[in-house]
Amino acid sequence: MLDVEAQEPPKGKWSTPPFDPRFPSQNQIRNCYQNFLNYHRCLKTRTRRGKSTQPCEYYFRVYHSLCPISWVESWNEQIKNGIFAGKI
Repeated sequence: MLDVEAQEPPKGKWSTPPFDPRFPSQNQIRNCYQNFLNYHRCLKTRTRRGKSTQPCEYYFRVYHSLCPISWVESWNEQIKNGIFAGKI
């Protein structure tokens, strides 16, 4: 599957994620989770097709900016163990 251990922050300047009209409220939990899913879907799809995964960097930056580290670690552990509830 995906090598969650090899995930490293991309190089370059980090900025605050832009406003996403799908998540207008102050509570950004769904935004965090959706960007985590989008990142892993992007990686999976682009790797399978033999394309560069550089466009997936955006999702990585957003979820790393919004999500608590403990959640990301937990989700990565669940993916590694094959018990993650989200559809990737």
